[in-house]
Amino acid sequence: MEQLSSSANKVQEFLVNLGFDRKVVELPGSTRTAVEAATAIGCDVAQIVKSLVFMCADTKEPVLVVASGSNRVNERMIGDYLGESIVKASAEFVRQKTGYGIGGVPPVGHANRLVTFIDEDLLKHPEIWAAAGTPHAVFPLTPTNLVELTGGRVVSIK
Repeated sequence: MEQLSSSANKVQEFLVNLGFDRKVVELPGSTRTAVEAATAIGCDVAQIVKSLVFMCADTKEPVLVVASGSNRVNERMIGDYLGESIVKASAEFVRQKTGYGIGGVPPVGHANRLVTFIDEDLLKHPEIWAAAGTPHAVFPLTPTNLVELTGGRVVSIK
């Protein structure tokens, strides 16, 4: 078995500790964007889990939106769910709050607990793929797994 990079291994260990048996894989091609990930994996872009970190405009708290690769996040709608507007988070804020860099943020295993919203469109697919700590690492899961692992709220994000 190939050795995972330290960030990908951190995600794999998090999953194992929760009793989750799916394996993190590191691919030769980039999975930084949803299109790159779908191409590298050989699946539909809609099956890619984008883990997008925002910041609450007033409280500065992090918010994770786990979106289908084919969807754009309606920031106003997420703000309505929260009762506070959100703004895009800086790369430094993302790394500080999650422990991972942009392009490799997984939906789980973050440095801090994040309020999480899950795109309802992800529930349409039997299998989805999420980033696993680096722009080359991913892991497969089901939408049910995603909800259970994140404790996120399933909502419309568009």
